[in-house]
Amino acid sequence: MTVAVATLGGAIGGYLTHLMAANARAYCDAGWEAGGKFEMFFQMVLMLVPGCALLAALVWWFAGRVNPAAGVAAVVLVLAVVAVWYFATQGTPVGTRGESGLCGPDNVPPWWPGWLPS
Repeated sequence: MTVAVATLGGAIGGYLTHLMAANARAYCDAGWEAGGKFEMFFQMVLMLVPGCALLAALVWWFAGRVNPAAGVAAVVLVLAVVAVWYFATQGTPVGTRGESGLCGPDNVPPWWPGWLPS
């Protein structure tokens, strides 16, 4: 794996993280009005995709020098932590009442594993 592959993987991971949080907001209908959709799109384009790409490249650059397998594991671990953090902070908006009735008061969809923070 090279830095370019890690960067591409980070960008894809950032986009999938955005999709996960956006689907949670849409499922619960919490913060999914026009302003919420714009906010999520803005964060994806300017923060999440380029940020995850840069983070994956840096992690690979440092950890991949030790061992390629360690580099891959480190990139996947860091992107997983970012995905959980982004879902917990942006996918389940606090103080926004979900209108769909499919989620509880914490706006966590039932498909989110209970053992992961939200």
